[in-house]
Amino acid sequence: MTNDRPSGFVDWPDYYIDVRRVRNLIRVTHEGALLAETTGALLVAEQDHGIVFYIPAEDVRFDLLAPDDDTTSRCPFKGDAKYWRRPESSEPIAWEYTDPYPEVAVIRGHIGFYQDRTTLEVGVAVPAVSGRPAPKPTAAAAH
Repeated sequence: MTNDRPSGFVDWPDYYIDVRRVRNLIRVTHEGALLAETTGALLVAEQDHGIVFYIPAEDVRFDLLAPDDDTTSRCPFKGDAKYWRRPESSEPIAWEYTDPYPEVAVIRGHIGFYQDRTTLEVGVAVPAVSGRPAPKPTAAAAH
């Protein structure tokens, strides 16, 4: 259990994990099967790691996944990981932290997918932001 051991932040308080909610449409597929689709993903940028999108569990097709009880790991900054695979495969393609450390508690209930084992597509947010300033409302001339 994660909380039986101290967080890595105790010894490395300057280590960073930046977590941001994004509104972009995120789709995850594997061999043509849609595994997840959401507009409520978390974008996680962790020191010494690439970025990862964590998908809310309610937007993941668990009927297309099986728990991988043979694979476990522990991140000193996030906690103990549980893994998921396709039922016909032995290779894990996703993971989750069911009991993350308090510093990253927001990732609880979210699933990360290996970007080299699945296809992850990032679409636009609705409404999309074009970078152009919004027109300013015009005030009626007072007489």
